[in-house]
Amino acid sequence: MGSPVGQSPDRPLLAVLRGERRDPPPVWLMRQAGRYLPEYRELRASKGGFLELCYDPESAAEVTLQPIRRFGFDGAILFSDILVIPHALGQELSFTAGEGPRLAPPLKNAALEGLQPAPERLDPIYATVHRVAAALPPETTFLGFAGAPWTVATYMVAGEGSKDHADARTMAYRDPEAFARLIERIVEATVDYLDGQINAGVHAVQLFESWAGSLAPDQFERWVIGPTRAIVRAIKARHPDVPVIGFPKGAGGKLRDYADGTMIDAIGIDETVDPLWADAVLPPMLPVQGNLDPLALLAGGEALDNAVSRIRQAFAGRPHVFNLGHGILPQVPIAHVERLLELVRA
Repeated sequence: MGSPVGQSPDRPLLAVLRGERRDPPPVWLMRQAGRYLPEYRELRASKGGFLELCYDPESAAEVTLQPIRRFGFDGAILFSDILVIPHALGQELSFTAGEGPRLAPPLKNAALEGLQPAPERLDPIYATVHRVAAALPPETTFLGFAGAPWTVATYMVAGEGSKDHADARTMAYRDPEAFARLIERIVEATVDYLDGQINAGVHAVQLFESWAGSLAPDQFERWVIGPTRAIVRAIKARHPDVPVIGFPKGAGGKLRDYADGTMIDAIGIDETVDPLWADAVLPPMLPVQGNLDPLALLAGGEALDNAVSRIRQAFAGRPHVFNLGHGILPQVPIAHVERLLELVRA
């Protein structure tokens, strides 16, 4: 049933992202639409490659909705990938089984100015958002997302993933002006991309700074905090009421600086962060998202029960979105997710 005329539906997750405490806390899981679900594996097998799935609005919408139907999570996150932005900026994108993504040409060997932007590559994703927005239960918050500029740049420079992001870090030191131009282009494209998602129907957006932990403090300030702040300001100028979640994975002791410097509405914390410490150092009443260890969910049993209890107790005094500290693992049994929801919603 819809809401009474003139009233918006109650979306617990959206309320928490706007600063309201809820008990029990709303819950969703990063990578909740993925390989641990048999219905996802079946659809993926029928479509072939991962990128083909992302760019097929009907299939991507179905994947986005699968965990909502099965578990009733409070949030649905758009099924896509952070590397669609480099694709739209003109790099060629492919995914190789067992080897991960490839972007060509890598910018360590080519100039940014030589790329031919192809923003139309993002049109299928907006079509996916329209489909999902029309099909979601009214109480479910729809989350869009993008990769944050530093993380996206690491892939664009190297042309692939890496353990230490040495190519991007070296470029940032050797030629900071060129690296700044790259970051600026990513910021501009990301603002337009998130704006497109919001216009198509998402209620909030998340910036995935997956490789925040690889930077020295001064580089973190320049390439993580500054660009994120620019995106948040631009989104707020266009959509003042749309919350922005920042997820600086690996930031550790720099979390407070990130929270203060970026102006994000909510902060995601990874599993390496002590929730009691985070609650003590982060700004009072800043909504926090996280931070169950994905391996605790995989293990289940007493380990899962204890970890959920500790996190809930740590964040009982502030707005909290229960989530993992990183993405759900493909090997996680469905029964463990069901137990997690029982614990969180008890």
